[in-house]
Amino acid sequence: MSYLSVFLAALAGYGMGAIWYMTLAKPWLAAVGKTQEEVQSNRNPLPFIIAFICNLVVAGMMSHVFSSGGITGLTSGLISGLGAGMCLAAPWIITNYAFADRPKPLWFIDVGHTILACTAIGTVLGLFM
Repeated sequence: MSYLSVFLAALAGYGMGAIWYMTLAKPWLAAVGKTQEEVQSNRNPLPFIIAFICNLVVAGMMSHVFSSGGITGLTSGLISGLGAGMCLAAPWIITNYAFADRPKPLWFIDVGHTILACTAIGTVLGLFM
């Protein structure tokens, strides 16, 4: 496992999340029942730090799985990352949100982020494998 590739993949996943949630800020705020003023008044950096650490964990584990499974190259990394997001991560989010009775728009926003972030992480890792 290359620590540089894991770090760059984590940055890609984190960046994908930033783009995704900036693009969908208004629907996300509505789904979680908050206003922009409420979110901006609480400028706690901890969620951003946690998010990056979680991206590192995912990228590290995906790197291990890719290495063990012989997944190499851009296309294989992209497809494997997409599969990990769609078939491993997304179902758990959907299950948790179903039991918590979270608003359906939030399901799609958060699951979409998970799938795209895993795809980005897989793509970057594939470039290095």
